[in-house]
Amino acid sequence: MKKLLALILAALMVLTGVAALAEDFEVSQDYSNIPMEKTGDYDASGDPAAELMFTSVSVTGDSHTTAMSAFADAVKEFSGGSIECRTYADGTLFSSENEWDAISMGQADLAYISFPTLSTQPGLEWCAMVNSGYFWSSYDHMTNTLNNSEIGQKIFAEIEEKTNVVPLGAYYLGSRVVNTRAKEINAYEDMAGLLLRMPGSEAWQNLGAALGANPTPLSFSELYTALSTGAVDGQDNPLPSDISAKFYEVAPYIAITNHVVDSILPCINKDKWNSLTDAQKAAVKDAIAYAAKVNDTLRIASEDAAVAYLEGKGCTVTHPDLTAFRENVQKYYADHPEQTAAWNMELYEEIQALAK
Repeated sequence: MKKLLALILAALMVLTGVAALAEDFEVSQDYSNIPMEKTGDYDASGDPAAELMFTSVSVTGDSHTTAMSAFADAVKEFSGGSIECRTYADGTLFSSENEWDAISMGQADLAYISFPTLSTQPGLEWCAMVNSGYFWSSYDHMTNTLNNSEIGQKIFAEIEEKTNVVPLGAYYLGSRVVNTRAKEINAYEDMAGLLLRMPGSEAWQNLGAALGANPTPLSFSELYTALSTGAVDGQDNPLPSDISAKFYEVAPYIAITNHVVDSILPCINKDKWNSLTDAQKAAVKDAIAYAAKVNDTLRIASEDAAVAYLEGKGCTVTHPDLTAFRENVQKYYADHPEQTAAWNMELYEEIQALAK
């Protein structure tokens, strides 16, 4: 039961980053300017036909859904037609709480899996640290480490060893910011005494405390009313979620804290992966890399557009000193070792060193 609840919470955390956007907030999903590049001289055109089923709870119009289509087109092109991929977004095939079991058991071939979900698996409890405050210093730190370094390869290899899925890369999910109903956040000290709504799990409550606030657990569905009445002073979410839920209407002060730079891993069922030829595996990897460029380009554009949209709605957007935020948050974790007992501290330090 604890594992099921943890999986549901993890899925909900992902969903807050992929909500449908407000009707008047439109970001182009055109990626025709991103070149489809094949690496190597492999030829999978004569290999046995393979079909992939890609499932996601991401919504139509979200960059992660667009990336699924980009992957499907690219993997057919790169494999010379030997691989066909069918995509199922909007949770039409599997719900968020069933997605992990589906890909693990082979009911689906590909899915987006989060580090909080992976942290519920035996031997991977340390994955929870990846969503701690300022684990990643920036988008570049995150994507270069996971996609372009030996450390990233080591992380993916351990996940593959201890589960029945193979991580193929990392896509940008978004960066969480703070917005408040009655005061600007210009410095870490401004967070003191703030009743900050955070998701209800222990890790998220710890993050709220690390941010210097008084974390308050509250369901997402109750948050707009709570902000409106003053039951809470603020909340944290990626900018697109702030817009989709219209939190900015009752909490018009947005601080770009970027305290969690989040990622999602496109993974493939291990048995399906092992059934592919070497040339087909190369085609899948190239297609995943292409789709990562599509997703990340569109995701970053969406965040940039969100700032302008919110300012146009009369919101105040501030950019506090992130160095001070990062130092205080990391000091909090250092002062509370019971909250980091499951972390892989050697890996943590290796990753932090890459940010310097």
